[in-house]
Amino acid sequence: MKKNLMSVLILALVLANLILTAILMISIVPQSKKANELINKVCSAIDLELEGGKESASINIPMDQLETIKIASGENITINLKSKNGKKSYAVISVSLAVDKKNKGYKKGTEYITNNEDLIKDEIIKVVSNHTIDDMRNKQGDVQDEILSRLRKLFDSDFIVSVVFPSYTYEESE
Repeated sequence: MKKNLMSVLILALVLANLILTAILMISIVPQSKKANELINKVCSAIDLELEGGKESASINIPMDQLETIKIASGENITINLKSKNGKKSYAVISVSLAVDKKNKGYKKGTEYITNNEDLIKDEIIKVVSNHTIDDMRNKQGDVQDEILSRLRKLFDSDFIVSVVFPSYTYEESE
Protein backbone atom coordinates (compact mmCIF):
# COMPACT_ATOMS: atom_id res chain seq x y z
CA MET A 1 0.00 0.00 0.00
CA LYS A 2 2.91 2.36 0.75
CA LYS A 3 4.32 1.71 -2.72
CA ASN A 4 1.00 2.62 -4.37
CA LEU A 5 0.71 5.76 -2.27
CA MET A 6 4.28 6.75 -3.23
CA SER A 7 3.54 6.04 -6.90
CA VAL A 8 0.39 8.20 -6.76
CA LEU A 9 2.36 10.98 -5.03
CA ILE A 10 5.12 10.82 -7.65
CA LEU A 11 2.52 10.81 -10.44
CA ALA A 12 0.81 13.87 -8.90
CA LEU A 13 4.15 15.71 -8.64
CA VAL A 14 5.02 14.83 -12.25
CA LEU A 15 1.64 16.13 -13.45
CA ALA A 16 2.05 19.32 -11.38
CA ASN A 17 5.54 19.78 -12.87
CA LEU A 18 4.14 19.22 -16.36
CA ILE A 19 1.32 21.75 -15.80
CA LEU A 20 3.69 24.35 -14.37
CA THR A 21 6.13 23.81 -17.25
CA ALA A 22 3.30 24.29 -19.77
CA ILE A 23 2.21 27.53 -18.04
CA LEU A 24 5.80 28.70 -18.00
CA MET A 25 6.22 27.95 -21.69
CA ILE A 26 2.97 29.72 -22.59
CA SER A 27 3.98 32.84 -20.71
CA ILE A 28 7.70 32.95 -21.60
CA VAL A 29 7.90 31.84 -25.25
CA PRO A 30 6.04 34.88 -26.69
CA GLN A 31 8.22 37.22 -24.64
CA SER A 32 11.39 35.46 -25.73
CA LYS A 33 10.28 35.69 -29.37
CA LYS A 34 9.79 39.44 -28.96
CA ALA A 35 13.19 39.74 -27.30
CA ASN A 36 14.75 37.68 -30.10
CA GLU A 37 13.19 39.98 -32.74
CA LEU A 38 14.54 43.01 -30.90
CA ILE A 39 18.00 41.45 -30.70
CA ASN A 40 17.90 40.66 -34.44
CA LYS A 41 16.92 44.26 -35.24
CA VAL A 42 19.73 45.63 -33.10
CA CYS A 43 22.23 43.22 -34.67
CA SER A 44 21.15 44.14 -38.18
CA ALA A 45 21.42 47.84 -37.34
CA ILE A 46 24.92 47.32 -35.98
CA ASP A 47 25.90 45.33 -39.07
CA LEU A 48 24.59 48.08 -41.33
CA GLU A 49 26.44 50.70 -39.35
CA LEU A 50 29.68 48.74 -39.40
CA GLU A 51 29.42 48.07 -43.11
CA GLY A 52 28.33 51.63 -43.82
CA GLY A 53 31.15 53.09 -41.75
CA LYS A 54 33.79 51.00 -43.40
CA GLU A 55 34.44 52.32 -46.85
CA SER A 56 34.83 49.05 -48.60
CA ALA A 57 35.28 48.43 -52.30
CA SER A 58 32.27 46.11 -52.30
CA ILE A 59 29.76 48.78 -53.34
CA ASN A 60 27.16 47.44 -55.74
CA ILE A 61 27.58 49.58 -58.83
CA PRO A 62 27.04 48.22 -62.35
CA MET A 63 30.20 47.81 -64.44
CA ASP A 64 28.95 50.18 -67.13
CA GLN A 65 28.81 52.91 -64.48
CA LEU A 66 32.47 52.49 -63.48
CA GLU A 67 35.55 54.11 -64.93
CA THR A 68 39.15 53.50 -63.92
CA ILE A 69 41.69 56.28 -63.68
CA LYS A 70 45.37 55.39 -63.55
CA ILE A 71 47.46 57.32 -61.04
CA ALA A 72 50.95 58.48 -62.06
CA SER A 73 50.08 57.70 -65.69
CA GLY A 74 49.97 53.99 -64.93
CA GLU A 75 53.63 53.93 -63.94
CA ASN A 76 54.77 51.95 -60.95
CA ILE A 77 55.30 53.77 -57.66
CA THR A 78 58.17 52.55 -55.47
CA ILE A 79 57.46 52.96 -51.75
CA ASN A 80 59.67 52.14 -48.76
CA LEU A 81 57.69 50.06 -46.29
CA LYS A 82 57.86 50.13 -42.52
CA SER A 83 60.89 48.08 -41.49
CA LYS A 84 60.46 44.80 -39.70
CA ASN A 85 63.28 43.25 -37.67
CA GLY A 86 65.74 45.76 -39.13
CA LYS A 87 65.15 44.52 -42.68
CA LYS A 88 64.36 47.07 -45.35
CA SER A 89 61.42 46.33 -47.58
CA TYR A 90 59.64 48.14 -50.33
CA ALA A 91 56.60 47.91 -52.54
CA VAL A 92 56.43 48.58 -56.25
CA ILE A 93 52.79 49.18 -57.11
CA SER A 94 50.70 50.71 -59.83
CA VAL A 95 47.47 52.32 -58.64
CA SER A 96 44.13 52.85 -60.32
CA LEU A 97 40.96 54.37 -58.94
CA ALA A 98 37.54 53.00 -59.83
CA VAL A 99 35.06 55.90 -59.94
CA ASP A 100 31.28 56.07 -60.29
CA LYS A 101 30.44 58.00 -63.47
CA LYS A 102 26.89 58.77 -62.30
CA ASN A 103 27.91 60.20 -58.92
CA LYS A 104 27.35 63.94 -58.45
CA GLY A 105 31.03 64.52 -57.57
CA TYR A 106 32.34 62.62 -60.62
CA LYS A 107 33.03 65.47 -63.05
CA LYS A 108 34.69 67.79 -60.54
CA GLY A 109 36.55 64.89 -58.91
CA THR A 110 38.02 63.47 -62.11
CA GLU A 111 39.28 66.92 -63.07
CA TYR A 112 40.88 67.21 -59.64
CA ILE A 113 42.45 63.76 -60.01
CA THR A 114 44.03 64.58 -63.35
CA ASN A 115 45.25 68.00 -62.19
CA ASN A 116 46.56 66.91 -58.77
CA GLU A 117 47.98 63.44 -59.20
CA ASP A 118 50.93 64.36 -56.98
CA LEU A 119 48.67 64.98 -53.97
CA ILE A 120 46.92 61.66 -54.51
CA LYS A 121 50.23 59.89 -54.99
CA ASP A 122 51.44 61.46 -51.72
CA GLU A 123 48.37 60.14 -49.83
CA ILE A 124 48.99 56.67 -51.25
CA ILE A 125 52.66 56.79 -50.23
CA LYS A 126 51.76 57.97 -46.70
CA VAL A 127 49.34 55.08 -46.19
CA VAL A 128 51.46 52.34 -47.75
CA SER A 129 54.69 53.42 -46.02
CA ASN A 130 53.02 52.96 -42.62
CA HIS A 131 52.60 49.23 -43.25
CA THR A 132 55.04 46.35 -43.10
CA ILE A 133 55.65 43.90 -45.91
CA ASP A 134 53.51 41.34 -44.06
CA ASP A 135 50.62 43.80 -43.91
CA MET A 136 50.91 44.38 -47.63
CA ARG A 137 51.03 40.68 -48.42
CA ASN A 138 48.32 39.52 -46.02
CA LYS A 139 46.07 42.56 -45.63
CA GLN A 140 46.30 44.32 -48.96
CA GLY A 141 42.54 44.87 -49.04
CA ASP A 142 42.67 46.72 -45.72
CA VAL A 143 45.44 48.96 -47.03
CA GLN A 144 43.40 49.69 -50.16
CA ASP A 145 40.37 50.52 -48.00
CA GLU A 146 42.50 52.86 -45.88
CA ILE A 147 43.69 54.64 -49.04
CA LEU A 148 40.06 54.83 -50.21
CA SER A 149 38.92 56.48 -46.98
CA ARG A 150 41.81 59.00 -47.09
CA LEU A 151 40.99 59.90 -50.71
CA ARG A 152 37.29 60.26 -49.92
CA LYS A 153 38.21 62.68 -47.14
CA LEU A 154 40.54 64.52 -49.50
CA PHE A 155 37.79 64.94 -52.12
CA ASP A 156 34.97 65.27 -49.58
CA SER A 157 32.99 62.97 -51.87
CA ASP A 158 32.29 59.29 -52.36
CA PHE A 159 32.55 59.12 -56.15
CA ILE A 160 35.66 56.93 -55.76
CA VAL A 161 34.38 53.38 -55.42
CA SER A 162 37.64 51.51 -54.86
CA VAL A 163 41.41 51.63 -55.00
CA VAL A 164 43.03 48.95 -57.14
CA PHE A 165 46.61 47.74 -57.42
CA PRO A 166 46.69 46.31 -60.99
CA SER A 167 50.30 45.25 -60.47
CA TYR A 168 52.32 44.99 -57.30
CA THR A 169 55.56 43.54 -56.04
CA TYR A 170 56.75 43.40 -52.45
CA GLU A 171 60.40 42.78 -51.76
CA GLU A 172 62.55 42.55 -48.67
CA SER A 173 66.30 43.14 -48.54
CA GLU A 174 68.75 41.96 -45.91
